[in-house]
Amino acid sequence: MSHVAYELATQPESWERAAELAPAHRAVLPKPGERTAIVGCGTSYYMAQAAAALREEAGQGETDAFPASEFPRHRRYDRVVALTRSGTTTEVLDLLSGLREAGIPATAVVGDPDTPVAGLAGELVVLDFADERSVVQTRFATTALTLLRAHVGAHTPDVVADGRAALAGPLPAGLEARGQFTFLGRGWSVGLAHEAALKMREASLSWAEAYPAMEYRHGPVSVTGPGSVTWSLGGTPEGIAEQVLGTGAEWVDGGLDPLAELVRVHRLAVAVAAVRGLDPDAPRNLTRSVILTGAEGAVR
Repeated sequence: MSHVAYELATQPESWERAAELAPAHRAVLPKPGERTAIVGCGTSYYMAQAAAALREEAGQGETDAFPASEFPRHRRYDRVVALTRSGTTTEVLDLLSGLREAGIPATAVVGDPDTPVAGLAGELVVLDFADERSVVQTRFATTALTLLRAHVGAHTPDVVADGRAALAGPLPAGLEARGQFTFLGRGWSVGLAHEAALKMREASLSWAEAYPAMEYRHGPVSVTGPGSVTWSLGGTPEGIAEQVLGTGAEWVDGGLDPLAELVRVHRLAVAVAAVRGLDPDAPRNLTRSVILTGAEGAVR
């Protein structure tokens, strides 16, 4: 079994632990009414998008999400939350250093506390039980999101039950042979749709895209046809399923919690990688952490 296959299969248990830990970290996570930014890189950025939307939906306050490299330093926030599995990514460390100099409270949610992030973030939330050996993130990312989801009261035991169902049930037949994948989301699941597409690209070198569901009709549907798949991870606007089926593409209407639907995509990515003879633990041109050197690392 690959590392990523093992790690994706342990997600429901990690979610339970994160939800149990959330109350203990209430003091260092955004308080109701605080103007908050959540940042990350790659997968962590997409989790930040989902968490930001969930916080606003819960009425907790204005919340933005940014790639760490694109954080608008001219804006003022009451708190910044950085999601970083490795604790070593250059853009995150550079941003945290700048926030410390500016006196802006910052909390890092990290998989490995024995890393440079510990010296730069004002507060740490350690999810070492969800850390991973695979380059491809699954468990840490969804566990960090669950922590933030539970913090705003949007996590329930049903999410864990759906996660287990996503692992136990069969995938839709024949998807491994498809050549192009499009993922759709609404609200907080837009971030999950982007992450689903990223997982397909990383693990299986698939052509994969993601869009807010209502934006799909505004151009992207033009590349849908026989041999492709369109998968909804959130609420599906009326008429989209029929339009997709009319192109000859496969339509997957996710009926589980969107986070559990992402687990199904994780499984699909590993399955497609196997069909193509790829090692999902060693994705092409990728490393566990992006560490820049010299002038390239000065993201100011």
